[in-house]
This record gives sequence, structure tokens and C-alpha cells, in this order.
Amino acid sequence: MDVNAWWLAYPLLGAVVGFVAGLLGVGGGAVMVPMLTTLFLAQGFAHESVVHMALGTSMAAIVLTSISSLRAHQSHGAVRWDIVRRITPGILLGTFGGTFIASRADTVPLSIFFALFTAYVAVQMLLNIKPKPARELPGVAGMNAAGVGIGGISALVAIGGGSLSVPFMTWCNVKMQHAIGTSAAIGLPIAVSGTIGYLVNGWGADGTPALTLGYIYLPALVLVATVSMLTAPYGASLAHRLPVATLKKIFAGLLMVLCAKMLHSIFA
Repeated sequence: MDVNAWWLAYPLLGAVVGFVAGLLGVGGGAVMVPMLTTLFLAQGFAHESVVHMALGTSMAAIVLTSISSLRAHQSHGAVRWDIVRRITPGILLGTFGGTFIASRADTVPLSIFFALFTAYVAVQMLLNIKPKPARELPGVAGMNAAGVGIGGISALVAIGGGSLSVPFMTWCNVKMQHAIGTSAAIGLPIAVSGTIGYLVNGWGADGTPALTLGYIYLPALVLVATVSMLTAPYGASLAHRLPVATLKKIFAGLLMVLCAKMLHSIFA
């Protein structure tokens, strides 16, 4: 790939990621990981490390994206801080532990797991599946268990947790707008813990290119994150005014295409 091509591709990816993060309360990893994997392979990076680098770089970018999305949703009064405080300990533990599992997995099975999980998210969006509100939020033990599960899976697929935390909260009778806003806040500890985990586990790993810290590729991080911070507030603003269910179906179709492209790049 020509240097100028990826120099333009990363900011464009950041613009899409930021908008999606603000609109749907997700970290954007579902878009970033397949796109970064494809770009890394096009740049000639080692096959055995591209998915790990895509996961680590995505997690690091989500830190800044989550802050921007969180601030935007907070301005609308849509963040339930009581939920954030109760679920964060489990989130931190599950996410950090999940990076150890991901860092020791081979590229192919890790790619397949990511694709399968993203397909689940896409189907959930296409069918607009929502658990029926039937209960209240669980106690301390239940919230910690939910946090460990959400954090662990989020680390394996480098997402902000929205595809898991939003259904969990709506199932517990949390208003949809509050679930989306709170999910943006929950995405921050997921991203911080995941970034540290991929930094530690990738330190000194074979097959990583220059300008890489652990499994975090710095040029992609800077260009994606900088632009995503600018576009996240626009997505958050539209989330309170547009038919999000319709937009989710469009986004689901995009996810399926991106995953197919990612798997094609890995197996080609």
C-alpha cells in the first residue's frame, strides 16, 4: 500500500468510528478491527500479529473516542453514574484478563471468534432484538459478574461493550437513551484496561513493526483517535433525534461486509 493511501485511510476510518460510537453508544471496535486488519496486511505487516495489533490499537483508540462520546451523552443527562460505579470493578478485571487470552491466541481462531461475535451483533441489530424489561439491576455480586463477562468479551473483540451492556441494561428496565449513554461511560474503563493489557502482553512480541508499543500501532492510533474525537459528538447528538433502530440495521449490514472482508484478507 502506498504511504499516502494509509495516511488518508486512517483519518477516514476515525471519522466513521467516532460517529458510530456517539450514535450507538459503542466503542467502534466492530468497525476498526476488520479495517485495521486489512490496512495492516496491505502495509505488509506480519500475518501472525495483524489481528492482535488491530485489537490493541482499536482498544487504545476507544479510550479517546469513549471520552468524547461520554461527554456528549452526559450533556444530555443520559449517563447513569450509579450503574457505572457498580459495574466498573468487574469490567476492569474481565477486560484485563481477556487481553491475556487474546494475546496468546493464534491469528486465525482469533479472527473467526471476532467474526462470529460480530455476526451475532449484526443479527441482533438487523432483527432489532431487545430483551423484554422484566427485572431490576442485580446486586453487587450480579453487577460484578456482568462486568467480568462484558469486559472479557470486549477485550477479545476490542469493543467498548455497547453490544453487551446496552441489552443488559434494557433487560433490567433501564431506559434506552440512558442505556446508550451509560454504555459510552462503561466503554472508558473497558478501553483503559484493555489498552494496558495489550500493551503489556505485546511488549517485545515478534513480528510487530516499528512505531509499535506492545500491540498498539502508534500512527494508526493517533490518526484514528484524533478524528474520532471530533465526530463522536455529532453521532451522540443525532442519537437523540433520529430513528436509531433503522440506523442500526444499516450499520449491521456494514458489519457483515467488513467481517467478510477481514476473513478474506486473513485466509487469502
